[in-house]
Amino acid sequence: MNVGVFLSAADLGEQYTQPAREFGKLLGEGGHTLVWGGSESGLMKVVADSVQEAGGRLVGVSVTFLHHKARVHADEMVVAPDLAQRKAELLRRSDAIVVMVGGTGTLDEATEILELKKHGLHGKPVVLLNSAGFYDGLELQLRRMDAEGFLPLPLSELVYFATDGADALAYLREQL
Repeated sequence: MNVGVFLSAADLGEQYTQPAREFGKLLGEGGHTLVWGGSESGLMKVVADSVQEAGGRLVGVSVTFLHHKARVHADEMVVAPDLAQRKAELLRRSDAIVVMVGGTGTLDEATEILELKKHGLHGKPVVLLNSAGFYDGLELQLRRMDAEGFLPLPLSELVYFATDGADALAYLREQL
């Protein structure tokens, strides 16, 4: 399976790097392909290293202004001209999406992927990997949106909140 992962390129603490390593290892051991932002820094590097060390493939989707930070030893590297096309290419190449911890860029990617799914523009499973409770607030907000009628489909059909990498991968296997 080709798993698109949106996540931070920042150097982060162990509460975030450990789950990224674990998830990457599970992806690689399962023979899956990581489709990710292609960066050789921060959490993006951590998950890519783990996938590659465990025997998985790497497909990077970088963007022109960040191409100098792209991983040299990916199995494939695509360079999109801008962030919008990068997101579209990442989604196109993925069978499923996992959103790991990240900043405003990751939040932008997550909300766009959810918006596209909400409107039926893709039907791929989407998982928010809630490492160290990072997405507790977002989950609360999405549940409120669901309860108060802001979503045209049940939240459970829009996104799955995973507690760890094994939970995320088990959900994806069920869905695909």
